[in-house]
Amino acid sequence: MKDATVSARVEYDVKTEAENILQKLGLPVSVVINSLYRQIIYTRGVPFSLVVPSEPKTLDSMTKAEFDAKLQHSYDQSLNGEGRPFEDVFDALERGLA
Repeated sequence: MKDATVSARVEYDVKTEAENILQKLGLPVSVVINSLYRQIIYTRGVPFSLVVPSEPKTLDSMTKAEFDAKLQHSYDQSLNGEGRPFEDVFDALERGLA
């Protein structure tokens, strides 16, 4: 029996974006929160990794030697047919941003 209320303040944009996704999935917010709580109980912790991802190196933070090595590596991959067509890469990026 559901007889408790959870109240939390979140950023408006985060709430809106998450709720839009849940609506497309056909999931009420309460079901997702209840599932999260059950997973916390089941795993006896937060059921996902809480880490700060490392930031990718930017051109500004690389030495000339590091940048040249990256270019050489990419060139070698291209010669060996190990890369992907740029259209595929950009299509994947666009799908991730949509």
